[in-house]
Amino acid sequence: MLPRTPCADHQPLKQALFGDLHVHTTYSMDAYVFGSRTTPDDAYRFARGDAISIAPLDDKGQQTQTVQMERPLDFAAVTDHAENLGSVSLCVNVDSPVYNSESCQVYRSTTNYDKSNFMETVKMIKRRTAAVTNDDVCGEDGRRCRDATYLPWQETRDAAEKHYDRSADCQFTSFVAYEYSLTPELSKVHRNVIFRNEKVLPRPIDSVAEPEPLAMLLRLRDECIDGIPGCDVLAIPHNPNLSDGRMFRTEYPGAVGDGSARRMARLRATMEPVVEMMQIKGDSECRNGLAGVAGVDELCDFEKTRAMSNRPPPDCEGEIGAGGLVGGGCVDRNDFVRYALIAGLEEEKRLGVNPFRFGLAASTDEHDGTMGYVEEWNYGDPAGRDYDGLQNNPGGLIGVWAEENARDSIFDAIQRREVFGTSGPRIQPRFFAGWDLPEGICEDPERLDKAYANGVPMGSVLEAEVDAGKNPQFMVAAARDLGTEEHPGNKLQRLQIIKGWVGEGGVYQQKVVDVVGSAASDNDLDLQSCQANDSGHDALCGTWTDADFDPAQRAVYYSRAVEMPSCRWSTLRCNAMPEEQRPAACNSSLYPKSIQERAWTSPVWYSPPEG
Repeated sequence: MLPRTPCADHQPLKQALFGDLHVHTTYSMDAYVFGSRTTPDDAYRFARGDAISIAPLDDKGQQTQTVQMERPLDFAAVTDHAENLGSVSLCVNVDSPVYNSESCQVYRSTTNYDKSNFMETVKMIKRRTAAVTNDDVCGEDGRRCRDATYLPWQETRDAAEKHYDRSADCQFTSFVAYEYSLTPELSKVHRNVIFRNEKVLPRPIDSVAEPEPLAMLLRLRDECIDGIPGCDVLAIPHNPNLSDGRMFRTEYPGAVGDGSARRMARLRATMEPVVEMMQIKGDSECRNGLAGVAGVDELCDFEKTRAMSNRPPPDCEGEIGAGGLVGGGCVDRNDFVRYALIAGLEEEKRLGVNPFRFGLAASTDEHDGTMGYVEEWNYGDPAGRDYDGLQNNPGGLIGVWAEENARDSIFDAIQRREVFGTSGPRIQPRFFAGWDLPEGICEDPERLDKAYANGVPMGSVLEAEVDAGKNPQFMVAAARDLGTEEHPGNKLQRLQIIKGWVGEGGVYQQKVVDVVGSAASDNDLDLQSCQANDSGHDALCGTWTDADFDPAQRAVYYSRAVEMPSCRWSTLRCNAMPEEQRPAACNSSLYPKSIQERAWTSPVWYSPPEG
């Protein structure tokens, strides 16, 4: 591995770093179709604070919209779809032997279509996808496309290496990555594959070559971790909300007996340490009213893309659906992270291994290379960023608590699950659990030292206490996002702890506790001016003891930091238009007028002692 200078800013008690590990460029088939000509190098320049150009394209095929982020990211990764990486390269590279083929010309076509017509958009994508995968592009055996994968993959690797700051300043960290985009029956069971350093596979493992996710993870382990000295890798599942009940099923294809299933469960727990909680296609935390789940969470309705429809999808009720990616299918408790965390407890009781012991993260999934471009005030700008509906949102960010802004430190933080996700703002949440947290710890200037010394941080297992009669204690804290001078951040309203466990009859139980702050502090947001008053908190800290704790019952806990209400991006865009020019969607009850931005910490797990 290449040497790097030690970071001048090294903090043993960890610092919050913000990044985006899910962004596409022109080498992703769908991104090119939608007009993106942004390269991996462009994407990293944008993440570091440079201005770049994005679609729409002019009549010469040049991107015409200039965009720049107010605050650079600390780290990022380009995650172009591994599928069609070679065929896209063949069709857009003028030196390609098939550049002038009829199929490539169809793929490169810029025929106008009605972007507000969802089904027409789907048909257009299918038509151009079929063109780029024809035999006259890839050859009958597909070898031409497989071989062509090396060029864009090398460009992706080179861009990541170019932008990794190896100096003592440690201003920016880049990771080599790609997306594994398995889409059975138009249901999403995708993963972003992130490498620790420049030691990577010679080419990505895509869903065509390996259509079973657990087999893909096994190959990553064998071919990278065990096969290449210095190579390390992890995978991040995303968009379970569009998986039609598939993402978190406790199934182990090919396993024979509990021993084999146990090994597969352990593989998943090891190789998939975090899950993407939120991105532009919606929030995947929880959903009220699902079969097999008790209780209601008033904040579960946040950015539910599939609910913003005149015909919201039905409950899968434990079955598998199809078509979630194109507005069909169904929703299931296996589509949401909170219930997967509870399912993991049940599976641990059965197998002795929890396959869903994952931390909570977020990213954008932007398809124009604009890493971390998450501000509500900037999204859906009619001057440039063109969207076909109001269901989407700007996406989120992944935060890590790491000693320094360097690959090893950030990758280690993700592996130990000391990570958090936000819906966009740079909120800084902390979460600790223990049996003997000091009294008054929130007021103690050395509270972090004492929290680490007397407890465990987010992402950890709280080992069973030897002395009977003690209940677990929790400390939750968060600092607001201050924003910038031109666009100040919103204040915090409250900090919550969510507890999950398996109840009688296998029903998933959930409990939401307001630890500090209160919903009663609502600031009566003016939806016309969208100006919030000065209520709310710059920082909050509180403690909670689980008085209902049962030492014989497995449980999972995580915390949620909630901002004061603010105007959703769609409200800001609609308000900016003259009333007579506003589309009908501006007055639709399907789209929320306000939102409460938030951050989710990784959980802490409790399991009873064996026997």
